[in-house]
Amino acid sequence: MSLPAAWAPPAPTSLAPTRPAPDSGPAPDSGPVVDSGPVVTPGPVVTPGPVVRPRPGAVYEAVLARPGWQLWAHGPAGWQRLTIDRWRSAPDAGDESLLARCTGATLDVGCGPGRLAAALASRGTVVLGIDVAPLAVALTRAAGAPALRRDVFGPLPGAGRWHTALLADGNIGIGGHPERLLARVGRLLAPAGAALVELAPPGTPTQAYLTVLEAVPASGPAPAGAGDVAASSPFRWAEVSADDIGTLAEAAGLRLTDRWRERGRYFARLERPSR
Repeated sequence: MSLPAAWAPPAPTSLAPTRPAPDSGPAPDSGPVVDSGPVVTPGPVVTPGPVVRPRPGAVYEAVLARPGWQLWAHGPAGWQRLTIDRWRSAPDAGDESLLARCTGATLDVGCGPGRLAAALASRGTVVLGIDVAPLAVALTRAAGAPALRRDVFGPLPGAGRWHTALLADGNIGIGGHPERLLARVGRLLAPAGAALVELAPPGTPTQAYLTVLEAVPASGPAPAGAGDVAASSPFRWAEVSADDIGTLAEAAGLRLTDRWRERGRYFARLERPSR
């Protein structure tokens, strides 16, 4: 609690009874002595320290653990509600357009709760989901697909032998450096293997930025601002427009072979050269 600028502590109150001065005769009657209690000396004013924000992964997992809760991200355009309900649901038409293009052993990068990996596993496709969030890995396994808690930039099984890699639900933004991410995915693919990536709509600026996450109860309002004390610590992310994917793929050593739209979502197929 802050104190007014003019505030000063009161002078200490003596608790001793009045006594006559030496050789001065009896003191006049001043009435009974009232005990006003102990003297309280104010302590120092404490300045609050910096706000300790939750890790982004902790906010993400809090929403995964609470069906119906909302997950919001703050980026260049302000707060945006993420489609976590769709991530928990069965594959929709946009997802099916991706799944139909998965050939051979498939790596689902940033698999989340596992709807795509589980759909592929149920169809007999060899698939592995990876995610840095332990709860996402647990949910993917519970849905029927194998999954590991791994970072895409760390050691991974099958490097250089995957036929397909999925970067759905905006995961091309992982790390805030799409060219670096695509180059890494290219090294995970077998020759002539392909990355299937979801993109921002045409006209969206391709950009990297700092973002934060916030968990909001199902009936709660949108977050008030990026400085909200409930928001996560910031982390780097990126958006890639469907307009720019060809140039970016080429810079990462991949080749754009297909681009399509399905139910308002945009996708591309990027192939690793066979030589």
